[in-house]
Amino acid sequence: MSEVREKAALAKGAAGRMAGLTTDQKNEALRRMAEALLKDTAAILEANAIDLQRGRDNGTSASLLDRLALNEARIEGIAEGLRQVADLPDPVGRLLEETHRPNGLLIRKWSVPIGVIGMVYEARPNVTVDAAGLCLKTGNAVVLRGGSAALESNRRIVETMRAALGQTAMPAEALQLVLSSDRSSVDEMLKLNGLLDVVIPRGGRALIQNVVQNATVPVIETGEGVCHTYLDREATPELATSIAINAKVQRPSVCNAMETLLVHRDYAVRELPALAERFRELNVELRGCAGSRELVPWMKAATDADWGTEFGDYILAVKVVDGLDEALAHIRTYGTLHSECIVTENAENAARFLQEVDAAAVYHNASTRFTDGFEFGYGAEIGISTQKLHARGPMGLPALTSTKFTIVGSGQIRG
Repeated sequence: MSEVREKAALAKGAAGRMAGLTTDQKNEALRRMAEALLKDTAAILEANAIDLQRGRDNGTSASLLDRLALNEARIEGIAEGLRQVADLPDPVGRLLEETHRPNGLLIRKWSVPIGVIGMVYEARPNVTVDAAGLCLKTGNAVVLRGGSAALESNRRIVETMRAALGQTAMPAEALQLVLSSDRSSVDEMLKLNGLLDVVIPRGGRALIQNVVQNATVPVIETGEGVCHTYLDREATPELATSIAINAKVQRPSVCNAMETLLVHRDYAVRELPALAERFRELNVELRGCAGSRELVPWMKAATDADWGTEFGDYILAVKVVDGLDEALAHIRTYGTLHSECIVTENAENAARFLQEVDAAAVYHNASTRFTDGFEFGYGAEIGISTQKLHARGPMGLPALTSTKFTIVGSGQIRG
């Protein structure tokens, strides 16, 4: 039996026991995991250093190394995330509906665990902890398959968390990590019908499309983030500058960072040169349309490919538009249904933008960087869904549940 199938089978075997755990037992397990990660910080950082050195040797970009890197503060944050998830209400076992039928049947609809969740993701080792915490809190078993860039970090983190589970009522077999870095291990996961109930991909376009196009197991699609900020003619300069800078620079490697800045022509004439200079001071490479470069000649010329690219780096595409209609058309063409923002004091334009933009999160006068499970009050997220079935936006605990009907009768038969 292959590693992938063996670990999926172990997770499947644990799923039945997971469904019987109480909320207190699940919360205790998450808190033990958090404590264990803090106690094992030195060993986790040692493993992470191996991954970082391998990344530097392979020429990995600074932004991707930042996604990969752990330090004491980040591990403390990861552990705090587990504690926050433990403190959240348990979505499992809730009575969602109750119906008394004329024939005497009592029909109840309950929230229940999905079962066994497969996670396929790339570089960030914090995803390993977030995914484990969310899945286990909701009574699901989970099979994790992280990227090879974080292999040693993930291995140590999962070893630490499984050791902690051994001291609780939660079976350690419910948490599995696939160690094979061969792509065939992903391909095998995608077809484990009967062992995995759903697969959730989290990463770049190539990874997500591979999962969506090749999986026979149901998929919850998390999308790449080609996110836009539109500075309307009636944007307040101080507000617009603050939001645009934050959306691009605060952490450019993540999926909710801005990749394209759309600027109303009138606003651009007044403010774009100064805003572009601020970006240059922050080492952001600007790639502009012809209209942008007329106002800021030192910008590089944008290519057609730039408008649809998730750079994940200190690179920003800039386009001058004639108004809201052109901005909306551009977003419809190049957006990835993730996060979009308008900065304006015009209430009518803001209302149109919020209503007409098709995305998981649409902002007025706030940075797209807030599309995040922690920021939305979910404690953590397993991903940001850009699809429209089952879940959309940051997926917290409720997104990892399904439903079950129980029917109680007194001898009714159907005629």
